[in-house]
Amino acid sequence: MDGAATTEKKPHVICIPFPAQSHIKAMLKLAELLHYKGLEISFINTEFIHKRFLESGGAGYLTDLPNFRFKTIPDGVRRSEDGLLPFKDESYFTNGYLDTVIDWISGMEGIRLKDFPTTVRTTNPNNKYLTFTAEAAQRSKKVSHNIIHTFDDLEPSIVKGFSCMFSHLYTVGPLQLLLDRIPEDEKQTKVLRVNDYSLWKEEPESLQWLDSKEPNSVIYVNYGSLAKLSLQELIEFGWGLANSNHYFLWIIRPDLVVGESIVLPPELEDHIKNRGFIASWCSQEKVLNHPSVGGFLTHEGWGSTIESLSAGVPMIRWPYLYDQPTNCRYICKEWEVGLEMERNNVKREHVKWLVQELMGEGGRGIRKKAMEWKVKADIATSPNGSSFLNVDNLVNEITMLSSARK
Repeated sequence: MDGAATTEKKPHVICIPFPAQSHIKAMLKLAELLHYKGLEISFINTEFIHKRFLESGGAGYLTDLPNFRFKTIPDGVRRSEDGLLPFKDESYFTNGYLDTVIDWISGMEGIRLKDFPTTVRTTNPNNKYLTFTAEAAQRSKKVSHNIIHTFDDLEPSIVKGFSCMFSHLYTVGPLQLLLDRIPEDEKQTKVLRVNDYSLWKEEPESLQWLDSKEPNSVIYVNYGSLAKLSLQELIEFGWGLANSNHYFLWIIRPDLVVGESIVLPPELEDHIKNRGFIASWCSQEKVLNHPSVGGFLTHEGWGSTIESLSAGVPMIRWPYLYDQPTNCRYICKEWEVGLEMERNNVKREHVKWLVQELMGEGGRGIRKKAMEWKVKADIATSPNGSSFLNVDNLVNEITMLSSARK
């Protein structure tokens, strides 16, 4: 029709993340990328999580953009104290059985039973977490497209194995590196003004403290958003860090300790004043990319893992639950960028030794490997890199599917 204005409706993507910090963070970044590429987005959080975001970032934190809307749904699940879904570790195998090598999983040769996610470590076939995990794996075969926050060079054998199982597989990570490639002038109008995707209010003083330290002189310590420690474990970590004679930025969430107030011995607090800085939460990616940070003591959730690899920071691994033992296996054995720490045996002398090893001459090879992975992550997210192209392919596929349904 002559002179008639026509507008083509954009393909609409609905994003519903698992209600936990790192899951929301990764999906929100993917949603931002898809929106930047021209798709319409509805991002769905539970009412509780949406409220947490507003409390951490302020009333204007989750402001809608054209074709990008935030919506909420009722919680609908029993919540733990922090409002997230409750899981627990059920590790019943003993007598060395966890060291059994599993030789029938394509792409994961040499993996041991102890390296599997903790949700499968149970002798009860009716365990609800095992059932949930098994059902989720089966459902993944029924969907037409699978999107994974990794990059091809990081896990080539696993990507190859998945490619044989799924007809459409997209590796799209590290997501933050892809977002970083958006020109600044376009970010002002096409990308959300979300600061750091955090459910906790961040303390900028931690970055100011880092500014006063020499390059690669600080060990950053963060146990993630779900881990729980005993007060004694926290004190052992504290003494190990203080006695290492290295600077450390230590994140202690208000809900980190189980059933007790977080009160450190006065003599430990005196030691910390000389070498450490304690914050309740921080912008992790900004910290990991700060020049003064030379190591990361982490629970090894996947979000922390890929952020550390993207920044070229080596790790001390302290796996807590879920996928973290699997991540740690790859960090130490496959990618050679980390040192191993036992989950249930936190001792100050061992913490001290690990920090000194990672930050000193003994960690030279690990630090070199970490920088090599940083380069590979940069290549994957550069124009014509595997993840860069996969995002474009994903957008094209969504657009074609949308057109076909119309």
